[in-house]
Amino acid sequence: METMLYERVQPKFKAVVRILIALLASVIGFYPVLYFVSERFGILANKGPAVLGSMIWNSAFYLHISTGGLALMIGWVQFNHRLRIAKPGLHRNIGKIYTVMALVSSLSAGYIAFYAAGGVMATAGFLCLAFAWFTTTFSGYKSIVKRDIDRHRKMMVYSYAACLAAVSLRVLLPLLVYILNDFVTAYIIVAWACWIPNMIVAYLIVRNLGEQVQTSS
Repeated sequence: METMLYERVQPKFKAVVRILIALLASVIGFYPVLYFVSERFGILANKGPAVLGSMIWNSAFYLHISTGGLALMIGWVQFNHRLRIAKPGLHRNIGKIYTVMALVSSLSAGYIAFYAAGGVMATAGFLCLAFAWFTTTFSGYKSIVKRDIDRHRKMMVYSYAACLAAVSLRVLLPLLVYILNDFVTAYIIVAWACWIPNMIVAYLIVRNLGEQVQTSS
């Protein structure tokens, strides 16, 4: 009885999670637009004149949020099994766009991480995130070039988990600021908390994929 109930509930739960991720990714993906229409929006309000006046920093920042926003909006589509089977060409084209956007966004994120509020601890957290996003995305790309589909799927799970740090950050940061009443402390915490839990979940998903492959073989 319990097994039958679990088998009925599990697909519905997964569907709800997918829908929630798609909605959050789409909404947060449009978030960077607000930075283009407001000069002192979001983290810009906490940056000094030297940073805001830097052409290099501004280029890296706007490159990061625009490419990252697009990667976030289209990445979840790639995990739609029906789309992969029905329209493999579309899957490949979206994958190419996602890969380029993710690589560019992660590289620029690595640069702006050195200017993160909260000093060394926040910088280290965001640098590790940028490194994780870049390496998993690049590894996923190399895997599919070599026709290693199994590794490609696993690496792209990790890649999009890192990408979803943008969603986690937008959810966690205001909560932490409200609880701690201290933006800098909250920012240091979220520099790590926005992506480490995501990667743990990704590991569990990848492990489950590996078990499914072993079972089917």
